[in-house]
Amino acid sequence: MAKRGRKKKAEVILDLWRKSNNYSRRKWYNDSQAANDFYLNDQLTQDERDAIIESGMPDFIINRITPAIDIMKYFVTANNPKWQAIASEGSDADVAQLHSAVSEYCWHLSGGKGLFGQVIHDSLVKGCGYFAITVDPDADRGMGEVMFTSVDPYDIYIDPSSRDIMFRDASYIIIQKNMPKDQLIKLMPQYKAKINKASGSPESKQTSSRDKEASQSIQHSDINWADIYDPETGENQEMIDFYECYARKKVAMVNAYIKNPPSPKQMNAIREEVEKETEILQEELKVQLQEKELELQTAVEAGEMIQERASLELEKFQMEAQRQIEEQQASLQSKLIDAKGRIEQTVMDKKVFDNLLEDASFSQQVVDVVEFFQTRIMLTCTAGDAFLYEQELDIEDYPIVPVPYTHTGTPYPMGAVTPMIGKQQEINKAHQVMIHNANLASNLRWLYTEGSVDEEEWEKYSSAPGAMLKYRQGFEVPTPVQPTPINNAFYTITQEGKSDIEYISGVASQMQGVGQPQHDTYRGMLALDEYGTRRIRQWTNNVVEPALEQLGKIFKIVAQQTYQANKVFRIVQPEAGASDAEVNSVELNIPIYNDFGDVVGRWNDYETARFDIRIVVGSTQPINSWALQDEYFKWFEGGLIDDIAMVEVTDIRNKKQLLKRKSLYSDMQNQLAQMEQNIKELQGENETLERQIVQAGIKLKINEGDKANQQQYMQTEAEQKLTRQVLKMTQQEARKEVQKAKKEAVDSNKK
Repeated sequence: MAKRGRKKKAEVILDLWRKSNNYSRRKWYNDSQAANDFYLNDQLTQDERDAIIESGMPDFIINRITPAIDIMKYFVTANNPKWQAIASEGSDADVAQLHSAVSEYCWHLSGGKGLFGQVIHDSLVKGCGYFAITVDPDADRGMGEVMFTSVDPYDIYIDPSSRDIMFRDASYIIIQKNMPKDQLIKLMPQYKAKINKASGSPESKQTSSRDKEASQSIQHSDINWADIYDPETGENQEMIDFYECYARKKVAMVNAYIKNPPSPKQMNAIREEVEKETEILQEELKVQLQEKELELQTAVEAGEMIQERASLELEKFQMEAQRQIEEQQASLQSKLIDAKGRIEQTVMDKKVFDNLLEDASFSQQVVDVVEFFQTRIMLTCTAGDAFLYEQELDIEDYPIVPVPYTHTGTPYPMGAVTPMIGKQQEINKAHQVMIHNANLASNLRWLYTEGSVDEEEWEKYSSAPGAMLKYRQGFEVPTPVQPTPINNAFYTITQEGKSDIEYISGVASQMQGVGQPQHDTYRGMLALDEYGTRRIRQWTNNVVEPALEQLGKIFKIVAQQTYQANKVFRIVQPEAGASDAEVNSVELNIPIYNDFGDVVGRWNDYETARFDIRIVVGSTQPINSWALQDEYFKWFEGGLIDDIAMVEVTDIRNKKQLLKRKSLYSDMQNQLAQMEQNIKELQGENETLERQIVQAGIKLKINEGDKANQQQYMQTEAEQKLTRQVLKMTQQEARKEVQKAKKEAVDSNKK
């Protein structure tokens, strides 16, 4: 049954491809191939060339399309695209900044510059170019690398009902290639047996109406399958049709909330943590209680607080400490309860979830379930009638990103060459008519009577300068047939046709360096870049950059699925000179180990980081360096910018060394360093002087104190001396009075 199912799958893919290759697809291909022929200078079909040659007219062309397309391609692909990652959460900011480096690494690893140019070329010429994101599982020694690739527009078949400009609403996208079996086996050696047994019917679907014999280019459709040989046997290789079908599929998913209890080991660890935190809190509160008690006792002894107030405050503090201990215990108890009943949100396939529900222990842990459908891309590969493999890609959008030029609301866009074809044919025809008329004027035709001239002689020498031609007597003289003067309208048509092609493409002749010089060269170039490229810029802004943003989003998803192990990216960032090139290293998914050597986490976890992707607007467009340097120099002379900004936009070699030597900031830094040194010296001197002044002030105050003390001492000494003298005089007077009294008493006794 399985084999019949796989066989049927291959038949379904083949039938789907045949239905996709409908009338509209074939018409689009023929128009696109005609535009490609015109770009490659093959602008005449085989029938047109035969008719021109039969009429004697020249079959050369004046190609005005190719230069216009090349200039348009330059303006779009002048620089590599840059993607900017914006973190959804603050914890992902560091990883988001590293994503730009990862995308730059993969872009250069894939040869993104040439790839970008090829995609834009296909868009302008064939109507649509295609980017693709793939994974090379064998790169980096089996670790895998994400690669940017391109797909030939003629190999892609899209659901005709698609109307989105990025074909995101298409039910399927098929890539069909006719390949040698040996080449297919080398691409997928694991399916060698199936490929060898497969039988197919490759069809040559690429044709061109040009004259292949006279063509100046060789295209893929010109290669004969009989010219493809096996390098081992030297024989012709068998061709087979190979199909890659990308289809959308709705997958049933569940968003489950599961109660995930911790293990006994984790519970023991949590209990130990609870006990440890409780002990720490108790010790801290014990010390605080002692400090509070000492503080209150000191206040009581100092008379600032009475004993009753101190006892009351101490009792309040003890109650507050007890409350904190209880809250801590409750919090830790809650942590244990949460750990026992932790609920985790998990998104998984519904089939896997249903299988897990059969386990009774798991079903008891399920708290809630939300069912939904998620879009997935299914990739089915077949070779002829052989089914090779089927893979479910964990992405919601196709890994194929189109870049159409003119979207028509269908999977069949128009290129930039298609509107120019009519004008190019007009220019070619006008030039052919003018050259043909000039040929007729320089090589005259003759009317003569049959037999009147020697036809071989006239045919050979009639246009030779100074030739003498003879005719037979009796016949009329041969008469030259002058060409009708050409109408001046042909010259006007030629000039207007060139201007019309420039107008249609949006590329003026001045952009190619063939226009008239501007009055002010730099300002003229800036104005031309600003106004003359608006047609191209609108396409870049409205189509190319949204497509690159979509490409960046798909790359992010695929890269996060691929780079899950520890990896170091080395990115070379050259400056103006080769000696300025720097190698920056970026490391993702750095393992974090515990003390026992076990991985407990990852730093710069790229796989689980969440961020959005934005394209840097205008990052692919060119910059007129000369005009920009001139403007910057004027701003520098006007003092609006400094010399660092001026040097940064120049192409001077070794700019970094120049900035280190000549930068005004460097000079100012040196001056600032010198001034800081001078300030330090002056500060030291000031401190010394301040100390001397303080010391002098102290001495002065001491001297003043000594003088005051000495003066006070002298005054006290004088007062004491005066007192002694007064006392002495008082004593003498008292003695005199006593003696006088005694004398009077003696005298009275004698009487």
